[in-house]
Amino acid sequence: MEQPESRHREDVNALDPLILGGIIPDVVDDFVPCCEMAVYYGKDQVTNGCELAPFATSSPPNVQIAGNFDDGSLFTLVMTDPDAPSPAEPSLGEYLHW
Repeated sequence: MEQPESRHREDVNALDPLILGGIIPDVVDDFVPCCEMAVYYGKDQVTNGCELAPFATSSPPNVQIAGNFDDGSLFTLVMTDPDAPSPAEPSLGEYLHW
């Protein structure tokens, strides 16, 4: 696997939770971020590793993407749980929510 170009310190900080949580490299390959993303259910921001009650996610999330990219940029957003139903019991493996 090719290594991404060298990172700035802020890029590494943004990826730390993904590396610590095993998302990189188990779910996605290492990458250099091109933008910032925030996901909210109501007033609550979703962060790596947080647990949300089903009732809190009954409405679609508000997704905000910001960064320096071309107006013609396309993104794919996938919500997945890499160790469903829990890290201690990942019997379902990776679960695709949407």
